[in-house]
Amino acid sequence: MEKTERVELTVLCLIHKNGRYLLQDRVKEDWRGFTLPGGHIEPGESIVDAVIREMKEETGLTIRNPQLCGVKQFPINGGRYLVFLFCTEEFSGEVRSSTEGQMYWIPHSELARIPAVKDFEMLLQVMLDDRLSEFQYVPDNGEWKVVLH
Repeated sequence: MEKTERVELTVLCLIHKNGRYLLQDRVKEDWRGFTLPGGHIEPGESIVDAVIREMKEETGLTIRNPQLCGVKQFPINGGRYLVFLFCTEEFSGEVRSSTEGQMYWIPHSELARIPAVKDFEMLLQVMLDDRLSEFQYVPDNGEWKVVLH
């Protein structure tokens, strides 16, 4: 049995303050709607450095002390897509949008009313519930089944 596989490494980050979350209204067709900003980890880059860089690129903010709060994963083309999930409420700078989408501060009480990406609610659940640490898509009879651990 092979012990290695091809893995695509990425990060997402929940930047929050005073009951509001910084969300991106993502414009790309593959995952359109309100979601967390993030992106790919570059070869040789540390995971923490990647989340700090991606937040600067996509939000304009310099984040500090990002805390790993979960992992999301799913199979892709004979390999695995792995997303390290971070949270922080420590940041400086001015919010700006990027080509990925507009950035908005959304109050927690309004989350159910926004057009979020399909798995956003479960993603937040993993990130905010200390009893959970993993969000996994598993193929099941041609459909994707979500498993939370």
